[in-house]
Amino acid sequence: MRKRTRIAAAAGFIAAASVTGVIVAALAAPASDPAVHTGLEAQSDVLLGSGSDHLPSVTASDWVTYADHVIVVEAVSERALEPTAAEVERGEGVIGRVVSLTVEEVLWSREGAPQAAPSTWEYSGLGWYFADGDTSATVEMALHDFPRVEVGHQYVMAVRWEKAICDEDGEYTPAQWRGLGEGSEIPYDDGMIGNGESEGTVQDAAAFATASEEEVVDQGIEEQLAGEGADALVTALNSAVPDPAAQAELTTMDAETSCV
Repeated sequence: MRKRTRIAAAAGFIAAASVTGVIVAALAAPASDPAVHTGLEAQSDVLLGSGSDHLPSVTASDWVTYADHVIVVEAVSERALEPTAAEVERGEGVIGRVVSLTVEEVLWSREGAPQAAPSTWEYSGLGWYFADGDTSATVEMALHDFPRVEVGHQYVMAVRWEKAICDEDGEYTPAQWRGLGEGSEIPYDDGMIGNGESEGTVQDAAAFATASEEEVVDQGIEEQLAGEGADALVTALNSAVPDPAAQAELTTMDAETSCV
């Protein structure tokens, strides 16, 4: 279920493509109850962290306001990234992950989108946590309420193209595709919204829908359309009204930070 607490913090590792930070404290070995020491929560064999949404992402209005495209993707392969030298020296840290996505279908596109929808996407995802200096003994990591994005699963994602950014400190961020946030990445196995992998475990759309009805949560696209197919999502997007003031604000911000 969705939790609306969002905490952004500096992160010494690659963060998911739709968040701006992941909360990381002094990481400790999972075997000694990671939740006590790290601010991360163990679920089965997955450590769950909290991230800060890149942009509003929960409702259909959020999607048509901020996204350029809504796409169906399949995760086809992944590769691990090397931990930083500081993490290796410390003996604990995170091994990042890049997941290769193929775009199976474009469900919706914003008029005037600056780039056509991609056919593939190298998605930056959380990988594995290691401790005691042993990078071969790892625990999977994911974010609360986000799919981990695992090979063999399908997802619906709302994405936007962002220009290269040069900040005041001279840091350069290349142009890239990004998601909006927690609500813009939805399990979609077997063509069914809410069905498939989330938080590193596989959920059933019917069970998810029942749980959503029983709990007090923000009713976003996933909750409202759980168990439905692409047609219901496209109808919701075509009926949604974007927020022009928010779009104008984002355009101004892009112009102020873009390197081009």
